[in-house]
Amino acid sequence: MQSTFSTFRANPTKTAEVIGVGRSGIAAARVLSKTGYQVVLSDSNDSPNLQKQSQELAQEGIEVRLNYIPTLDDEQKPDLIVVSPGVPWDIPLIGQAQKKQIEVIGEIELAYRHLAHIPWVGVTGTNGKTTTTALIEAIFRSFGLNAPACGNIGYAACELVLNQPEQLDWVIAEISSYQIESSSKLSPTIGVWTTFTPDHLNRHKTMENYFKIKSSLLDRSKHKVFNGDDPYLLSKINSSEDIHWTSTKRLLDDSGVYIENNWIRSFGELIMPINQFKMPGNHNWQNLLLAVAVARLANIDKEAIIDAMSNFTGVIHRLEKICTISGVDYINDSKATNYDAAQVGLEAVEGSVILIAGGQAKEGDDKAWLEIIKAKTAAVLLIGQASELFARRLEDVGYLNYEKIDNMEKAIPRSLELAKATKAGIVLLSPACASFDQYSSFEHRGEHFRHLSQKLAMSNDILKGE
Repeated sequence: MQSTFSTFRANPTKTAEVIGVGRSGIAAARVLSKTGYQVVLSDSNDSPNLQKQSQELAQEGIEVRLNYIPTLDDEQKPDLIVVSPGVPWDIPLIGQAQKKQIEVIGEIELAYRHLAHIPWVGVTGTNGKTTTTALIEAIFRSFGLNAPACGNIGYAACELVLNQPEQLDWVIAEISSYQIESSSKLSPTIGVWTTFTPDHLNRHKTMENYFKIKSSLLDRSKHKVFNGDDPYLLSKINSSEDIHWTSTKRLLDDSGVYIENNWIRSFGELIMPINQFKMPGNHNWQNLLLAVAVARLANIDKEAIIDAMSNFTGVIHRLEKICTISGVDYINDSKATNYDAAQVGLEAVEGSVILIAGGQAKEGDDKAWLEIIKAKTAAVLLIGQASELFARRLEDVGYLNYEKIDNMEKAIPRSLELAKATKAGIVLLSPACASFDQYSSFEHRGEHFRHLSQKLAMSNDILKGE
C-alpha cells in the first residue's frame, strides 16, 4: 500500500472537497485522507443513515457536512474537488472552481490516478454495459486473474485503491457518461462501446454532446471494441487498425468477432457454439461477443472463455427470474431505465406478458417500445410519476389494456390476477424509467420487486397447502 499512497504524502496540508456521501464519495474521501489531504465530504441530503456514516467517518478524521451545498465564497478554497457519479457536471460550483483553476475530477478518475499502472477495461454505452462488464469479469476470473468489476457495478473504483491494489491484475470498469465527463485522463487498455441511443438528455442536452462524451473514452483507449450491430455506431465510427467490430448479424474479417454457422469466431479462431450460452435474447449474444473480443485482446485462452460462458446465468436486476407463482414467472428487469432497454427486455422474454412500467420518465424515442408492448403484452400496470404520461402515450397508439396502479405494493398482487385472467405466463418489471420518484436506485426498486414477489409466492403456497 505504501507505493500506492505515496504520491501525495509530501503535501500533507492540501485540502479536498468530496461531493456526495454515497459509496463512491466515501471511498474517494478515504483515499484522499490516506494520501494526506484534509477532507470535507458533503451532501445536500440528510438522513439517519447518512448521520451514522458521518459519525464513522469523523473517527477517521474526515469531516462530513450534511444538508449542505458547498460554495467557493469561503476564504479557505479546496485544492481539489472530487464529485460522485450522480452529481451533475454543470452545477455552478464546478463552473466556479474551473474559473478559479481549482481541479475538479470524478471519483473514478481519482482511482485511475492511483491504478494507472494496472491495465483497465472500460465499458461504456447506453445499454448492455452491466451485462458486458459482468461477462468480462467472469472470463478473467475463470482464467485465474484478479480483475474485479467496479464503477457502476461491483466496487466503487476507489475501493479498489483501498483494498490491496498491488494484487490486481486488471480493473474492469463499467463507466457511465457522467463518469467519463469528469475523468479526462482515464485511458483504458481496452475500451468497449456497447450501444448508443438517446438517454440522459436532460443532463447532456443533445445527442451530439452525449456521443462526444462517450467517444472521448474510446479515443483514449489503446484497443477499441464496438458493437457492429448498432446502426448509430456503425455510421459514426471510422474503422482503423486499433478498432474491432462485433456482430451477430453479419460475417466480419479476422479483426472482428462474429457468429458463423452457430459458432463464435474471434479474430479468425473458432471459440464455442453460441447455443452453449444460457442467457436469452439476441442482445445478450452481442454482449457476449464484446466480452469475447476483450478476452482475446487480453490474451485469455478460449478454454477459460468456454468455462465462464457455459456457467454464466446473468446479472441481478437485468431479466432476472425471481420466482414462479401458479405457473407465472416473475422477472426483474429493473435496470431497464430507458425505452430502448425496456424494449430489449420485452423482446427477450417468450410468451404473453403482464408488464409493470413507470417511475421517473426520461427523454427519448418511445415508438419502438410502444410497438413491442402492443405485440407482446396482455396488460400493462403503470406505477410512479410517469403513469399519466405513459397512459397518454399508450392511448395514442390505440393500446387500452393498462391500469394506473400507483406503486409496487399494489402492482404485484394485481399482476397475478391479470396473468391468471389473460393466461399470461410472465410478469415483467421493465420500467423504462429512472427510479428516483419512489426509490433510491434501480437496485432498490428491483429488490422491492423481489421481496414482494417472493412474499406473494409464499402466501400463495400457503393458500394452496403446499
